Amino acid sequence: MRALIWIVVIVSAAVGLTLLARYNTGYVLLALPGYRIEVSFNLLLVLLAIGFIAVYAVVRVVAATVRLPRQVREYRVGRRREKARSTLLDALHEYFAGRYARAEKAAANSLELGEQAELSAVLAARAAHELRAFERRDAYLARAAAGDEVLRVVTEAELLLEERRFQEALNVLKQLPRKHTAALRLELRAQQQLRNWDQVLALVGELQKRNVFDATQAAQIRRYALAENLKRKALDAQALDEAWQKVPPNERTDGRVAAAAAQCFIALGGCAQAHRIIEDALEAGWDSELVGLYAEYEGGDALKRIERAEAWLKAHANDAALLLTLGRLCGERELWGKAQSYLEASIAIEPTYSAHLAAARLHERLGNADAARRHYRESLELALAQLKTVTGGRRRTPL
Repeated sequence: MRALIWIVVIVSAAVGLTLLARYNTGYVLLALPGYRIEVSFNLLLVLLAIGFIAVYAVVRVVAATVRLPRQVREYRVGRRREKARSTLLDALHEYFAGRYARAEKAAANSLELGEQAELSAVLAARAAHELRAFERRDAYLARAAAGDEVLRVVTEAELLLEERRFQEALNVLKQLPRKHTAALRLELRAQQQLRNWDQVLALVGELQKRNVFDATQAAQIRRYALAENLKRKALDAQALDEAWQKVPPNERTDGRVAAAAAQCFIALGGCAQAHRIIEDALEAGWDSELVGLYAEYEGGDALKRIERAEAWLKAHANDAALLLTLGRLCGERELWGKAQSYLEASIAIEPTYSAHLAAARLHERLGNADAARRHYRESLELALAQLKTVTGGRRRTPL
């Protein structure tokens, strides 16, 4: 439709100009020294139009000729950029497909072409790392250093962590003036492996604020860090007490934390403190593994602990660990009948290595040699069965 309109307009203009020229009888007189030139006005208009078109064409040709080198350069740059992008996409495809040799080659080509140099260098470094070509990896990372510092630092730290070079990874992360979330997560991994539990606790809180961990995950990491931090103080009573005082009250009653603290205090002779820790934790929430520590130390006020444990027994009558603890405590106080009764009840509910061993020692003290041998044999069989369960699933590595 538009083409038809243009045709009509052009035809109409041509007809109009023809009619105008037909009725235009004017002329133009040019006077030059020695010459007089008389030209029809219509012809002059035609000549001027032709002259304008010729001049315009010449100007366009000259301009195109001047622009030609620049256009050629832009064309070549565009082709190079397009090739670099295509090569980088190929490298990404090969990397995520697990073809790391091809990915490294494509990323190296993209790097040489100069498109997205930092991304190409990092991708080539990751591919080289997967191929365990660490020298090439470090060379690529060095080339990436001239670009995005954060990209290079985070990548290098992550690869060092995979290589189990934890302190070096921390040193690399220190290059960032203000760490973002990914860097903090990498720092947490490094601090955990280096067993720097104070730093771990600080990092967990920061990452929880950034919604990296939910409350359950953060609490689990905090409990483990607190327990391990207490274990590191097991050789210094003052340091252990200071560390325990720094534990938040709501986390002192956690089973893992309380068990670690109790074991450390028992090792340093602070059994009264250990028993209070266990009692407070069990009152807050029952833990069968924790109650087993209640009879670890032979000494102190065993009768008071028996009374406390028997009070717990009212609510946990079928807890084998609690019955074993009562059996051991009664044996310590030479309450032979009650000790034997509690141990037999524990074995009836859940026969364990520890229960049979405690029963064997009790019968040995009572002079029941046959019963002691039987329980020792049962204890040994359970221990061997447990060891077989742990090691049975492991594959043997051929020599």
